[in-house]
Formats: sequence, structure tokens, C-alpha cells
Amino acid sequence: MIKAVIFDFDGLIVDTESVWYQAYRDVLEEYGIGLSIERFSQVVGTTNGVLYDYLHSISGGQRMDPDVIERAADERFEALMATPALREGVSYYLEAAKQEGLKIGLASSSSQGWVEGYLKRFGIYDYFETIQTKNHVKYVKPHPELYHRAVEALGINPDEALAFEDSLNGLKAARGAGLKCVIVPNSVTAHLPFEDYTHRLSSMSELEFNQLLEQVDKKR
Repeated sequence: MIKAVIFDFDGLIVDTESVWYQAYRDVLEEYGIGLSIERFSQVVGTTNGVLYDYLHSISGGQRMDPDVIERAADERFEALMATPALREGVSYYLEAAKQEGLKIGLASSSSQGWVEGYLKRFGIYDYFETIQTKNHVKYVKPHPELYHRAVEALGINPDEALAFEDSLNGLKAARGAGLKCVIVPNSVTAHLPFEDYTHRLSSMSELEFNQLLEQVDKKR
């Protein structure tokens, strides 16, 4: 029986991933480097280390300071993200989970300040009984530590929790921790080779929340 739901943040609650992709793509074009969506999607849900390793490998010997790229991408992101919006159906799923009496948590590889700032901005911060971020763990996704901490904080067993993720790294983290997982890909992650998930949605408006729980129960 599902007793809790645990949400990812970036790309799932707010589609920051598509905007980050555009921001990095625009910045790297100035260096004469193309960034494919397939390459960028490899870093979704985890650290940027994979991205910088790739950039160094194709840079042709030119020096690229990750801090400079990061700052430029941050500026571009802020310009593009002037009016952020929740992904479709997010508010409904949060309220539906609350009405069902489920515990609600969040597990994100991003920083605590980043996540909580947006949650408060959208007025959904109080839905979450626990918020686990990279500030609380040694390893981020695809390592399962974030989910281990989330289920422990919620006082449940892993098989009593349902995770919501948009990325392959997030799916691996949730499944590695023993959780069922619903994937809700965005435009950056939709092409990824997802497998071993419990259910797949195009958005949280695709299926009524109670119907989703019924689908999850059938797949036990």
C-alpha cells in the first residue's frame, strides 16, 4: 500500500531542464561548440561533471573555465526563466496526495536554497514534510542516498513510497532505493531509454491521481 509520494524537483515540478539546455547551448555556441539534447540529457538529475568532461574532450585544446561557463549560463537562464510556471498537473497531484492522507516528500540533486526558493515562490512549500537536497547527502542521483534519506524522514518503508521523476538518473536513484517510480519526462528527457519504471505519464494532468494509484497497485 502506498503511504507516501516523493517528488523530484528540476524538470518535474518546474521544467527548468529545458531552459537550462537552451542556456548552455546558447553559451557554448559562443565557443563554437554544439550541444545536443542527447548529450545534455545525460547530466539531468545529477551533477554537471559529465557535461564538463564532455566539453573538455571536444574543446580542441582551447581553455574553457567551468566557472565562466557556469556564470554565463546562469545569466542566460535567469533571462529565459523570467516567468516560471509549474508543469501541468503538479498542483493537482500535490493536493490530491494531501487529500488522500499520503505523506509528501521531495528528493533533489539541486541545492536546498534553489529548491526551497521556487517552492515558496509557487506557494507549494508547505505540502512537503521533508525536502532532501544535495546539501544533505554525500552522493546525489543516480545514487539512491537522497531517497534513502527521504523515506527515513517520512517514517515509511521504501516499498510504501511512490517516486515521481523526469530523468533516467532520477529513476535509477528511486529504483535503487527500492521505491516504485512514475516517470513524467519533459522535452529534454523524453527520448531517454527508460525501463524498470512503474508507470509513465506525459504530464500529471494525463491521469487522475486516484486512477494512477490504482494502476500502481495493479503492477505489484
